[in-house]
This record gives sequence, structure tokens and C-alpha cells, in this order.
Amino acid sequence: MQPEPTILAFDTSAAHCAAALLIGDSVVARRVEELTKGQAERLIPMLEEVLAEAGLHWANLDAIGVGVGPGNFTGIRISVSAARGLSLGLEKPAVGVSTFEALAEGTDGAVLASVDARADSTYLQLLEAPVMSDPVMIERNSVPRAMRRSDVICIGHAAREIAREIGAHHAAPRFDLTEAIARTAARKLTADPSHPRPAPLYVRPADAKPPRDPAPVMLP
Repeated sequence: MQPEPTILAFDTSAAHCAAALLIGDSVVARRVEELTKGQAERLIPMLEEVLAEAGLHWANLDAIGVGVGPGNFTGIRISVSAARGLSLGLEKPAVGVSTFEALAEGTDGAVLASVDARADSTYLQLLEAPVMSDPVMIERNSVPRAMRRSDVICIGHAAREIAREIGAHHAAPRFDLTEAIARTAARKLTADPSHPRPAPLYVRPADAKPPRDPAPVMLP
């Protein structure tokens, strides 16, 4: 009998720093702190606190799960860079999980997952195993025709309004974000142990003006 996998998951894609430690089918420790800045400085100490609460060390981990967005551009790069660095240093796999996938985790059937894009906009993705549509950004719940299906479950930002517009049902996520990231990462690893390294998921270009010097390229 194989030991239960131990997965440390974290996310800084929104105005927070969040982490959860999953052993087998149970979350044994978690932290969530609302932060508008300082995620880069807080993330690693928080992860160490989560491990300490469970009486574990970095070497006890089997894998890293990380939220890849969509969301705050800087926050996404912080968590993805941290996951890649930990994966390299610990020689453990790191698995990227989108917020869409996390919202749909544990829900059977087709899910229309939605994420707040601010400024009266919403990110949408239709997830129906084993395929996913390309994520899109809509304004004021104007759901694209291809996603207007009465058989989907709407989950996430403005889910009730979106479900009402397309004549579908809505539901709350089965798990909180970091637990869902950990559970999704575990499933992905089981399906494909050589899973590609995590990469940021951007649905729209950055709002900020580009710097004079080009930004560093995130390697595949």
C-alpha cells in the first residue's frame, strides 16, 4: 500500500496570501491572509508555518500545487516563481492549477467557472472533462453563445446572475481555493507524473504601462 501523498498548495493571484497542506484526502493545515502588497515577503514564511503546524518539513512533501490565475499579474508571477524555485530546490514536481479548475474541483458534469476581472468584467471558462474551452473575458455577464448551455453548473464570481441569464443552475465551490488547488494538483499528477512546469495564466494584457527595459521571460 502506497503512502498518502503530501501536497503543499498556495496562491497569491488575488489580494491575499493563502496556503493549504493536503495529506491524502485531508487538509491538515491552512493559512489565509488578506494582503494588498507584500505577498513576496510573506509567502515562504507562511508556507513554513503551515508545515510546522503539521509537524512536517520541506523534505516531507511529495509535490507543490500553485494557483496560476487569472488574477493579479504581479501576484501570479510571485506564486509561480516560488513554485518553480521550490520544485527545483526540493526536486519535487510543481503543478499549476487555474482558478477555473479550482472552482470546478469536486463538481460533476459541465461547469461554467467565473472569476472577477474587475471593472464590470468577468473571466469565464467552460470545463467539461476531459476538455476545457479557451478562457474569455466578458463585460456585464454577456456570456458567449457557445457557453450558453442550460446543462452547466455556474460557479464563481456572479454565478447566480450568469446562471439566470443563460437558464442554468449555480452552486458554491466544493472546496476553498487552496484546498481545491491541492486536490486538483494531486489528480493531475496521477494522470500525468511528468506534468509541465506551472506557467501564469493571463486572459488579458497587463493594465500597467510597460517599463523601458523588457521584462524577464518566464521559461517554459
